[in-house]
Amino acid sequence: MKIHDVAGKIAGSGEYILGADATGSHACYLIYGVLKPGEAGRVLKPGAGHEEMVLAVNGDLILHGASMKVLGKGQAVHLSGEETVTAENAGKTEVVYVIAGGHSGEGHGH
Repeated sequence: MKIHDVAGKIAGSGEYILGADATGSHACYLIYGVLKPGEAGRVLKPGAGHEEMVLAVNGDLILHGASMKVLGKGQAVHLSGEETVTAENAGKTEVVYVIAGGHSGEGHGH
């Protein structure tokens, strides 16, 4: 069992994907993301053959898509395939989110 310093891979804003390169497994992956205050426009989309659950770890994560949703601390949404949302942090402190993903019934497109 190996410990991965996921949060340590981000300096400021961005995302780190803990996936097959680090784990050797294509079954699942984890994304750790940070949005700076006022940052907007981060596209979240699982892609064909994938499903993801997006969890707000702290602060309010605003998701723009077919409708606008605000995820508060500890709240999550499920995205599938080409379903796309754009994330925004309208607050005054950074927002951290985590995405847990894997392959859906259609397999994967790698």
